[in-house]
Amino acid sequence: MQTEHVGDKAPVAMRPGSYCLITPCRDEADYARRTLESIKSQTVKPALWVIVDDGSTDATPQILQEYASQLPYLRIVRRDDRGVRSVGPGVMEAFYAGVDSIPQDEWESFEFICKLDLDLDIPPGYFEEIIRRMHADPRIATCSGSPYFLSPGGAKVSEACGEETSVGMIKFYRRSAWEETGRFIRALTWDAIDCHICRYHGWIARSWTDEAIQFHHLRPMGSSHKSWWTGRVRHGAGQWFMGTTPVYMVASSLFRMTRPPYVVGGAGMLWGYFGSMFKGKPRYPDADLRRFLRRYQISCLLMGKKRATERLNSEQREVWLRREHAEPQQNSATQVS
Repeated sequence: MQTEHVGDKAPVAMRPGSYCLITPCRDEADYARRTLESIKSQTVKPALWVIVDDGSTDATPQILQEYASQLPYLRIVRRDDRGVRSVGPGVMEAFYAGVDSIPQDEWESFEFICKLDLDLDIPPGYFEEIIRRMHADPRIATCSGSPYFLSPGGAKVSEACGEETSVGMIKFYRRSAWEETGRFIRALTWDAIDCHICRYHGWIARSWTDEAIQFHHLRPMGSSHKSWWTGRVRHGAGQWFMGTTPVYMVASSLFRMTRPPYVVGGAGMLWGYFGSMFKGKPRYPDADLRRFLRRYQISCLLMGKKRATERLNSEQREVWLRREHAEPQQNSATQVS
């Protein structure tokens, strides 16, 4: 594995508002320029952007090298070609290769980190606004805007991600919270499990749907590996692993049937979930977290996801306060209202 450093700077102390982007990618030539240009246009630039090329076989490496000469904060890590695109654990392998390439003292200088995909078109003020919102509420561990894609007719179509999670393609984290809650797991549904772990520890995970931080997902969610069907089946299998209760899975799949791709998307989720159940596939090993998740999911069915999330966040506030008082956070002095 080779690391190319462009525009290296001397390590500095933790800087309020500083953020690091880490981007695993493979064969993104069709979309990479849009994402690179949208980061280049941000009103608040990243302190560092590490792009991990996970063995691309198209023009992605040439595009990345072109932008490395333009963006002083961009570093490229190249990994050997494993011969196939890998989602879930494979994405996390590439992500952690990016994390591991950063010296510890430099890593500790970032207030925030973000796992960012290379198939997004992001509005120029996105990261400035996200940082402002996180400074306004020190309980937020992770957050994001909301993704949309364009229909064949050019209309914006929401990907209908819940406001109780930060979305995986642009998952923004308070670095201290990410480390405290155990970082990302290297398994399917890593980008949902992390949000439940945050709530379990008293933090808040969320996204917002207002237009200021909506972004264009150039390749709709679940379609990056083989097909829509494969993506939805994979999602259902991930829900089984996470510990989702069957009644919640059925309700979620029925809702997904009302969104593109109509009917078959939700059917794929059910196929993946119950197929994993009948095959006796393993589940997330922390039984306490699975029970915490199931109680939350039942509350969502009984009172609606928004009210259930608000109630749980209120109940878990004491967990966060006790920890904050017992363990002073290194970034506590940087919070603003």
